[in-house]
Amino acid sequence: MDPYLSMAAFALASSITPGPVNLVALSCGARFGFRASARHVAGATIGFTLLLLLIGLGLYELLERAPILLRGIQWGGVAFLFYMAWRLAADDGRLQPEGAKSGPSLFAGALMQWLNPKAWLASVAGMGLFAASGDVLRVWLFAGLYFVICYASIACWAGAGAFLARYLQEPQRVRWLNRSMAVLLVGSALYLMVG
Repeated sequence: MDPYLSMAAFALASSITPGPVNLVALSCGARFGFRASARHVAGATIGFTLLLLLIGLGLYELLERAPILLRGIQWGGVAFLFYMAWRLAADDGRLQPEGAKSGPSLFAGALMQWLNPKAWLASVAGMGLFAASGDVLRVWLFAGLYFVICYASIACWAGAGAFLARYLQEPQRVRWLNRSMAVLLVGSALYLMVG
């Protein structure tokens, strides 16, 4: 298989599958509309791509020398998933109009990726598969390809949420969606704790 096609397939499989960032994008799309969620989409994509680049350029090797830091990142990510689940579960379910200014920020989307255990796993695995030789050009090519696919994938989740908003006009339905997302986030956190 062509190496770029393999890179694209890996990026799509790890970006489009459910995870904390995508679940938040779905919820944000439903609550705030697609336009306001675009900040989260862009921030999460930029945050992930920066993490991927730094992993490819040697950050992981540095962290391997200090296992306590890796463990701290893992537990920080688990704590963050529990926090996000709590925020979703506590939400009152009132939707904001399309383009609401109170939607998620670019910075919050980027930070979420750095606290997202799935992002760390995808970065380490992807760079291990496609740039283990240390070829800097290949690291940058993979990151560029991943950027486009990651953006499109997270945008799909936000778009799906915005589509669902028309069926979620009652706060009770939004609360149901958010609490379902919260349960999935708690499941992800528990999986990481025992894994």
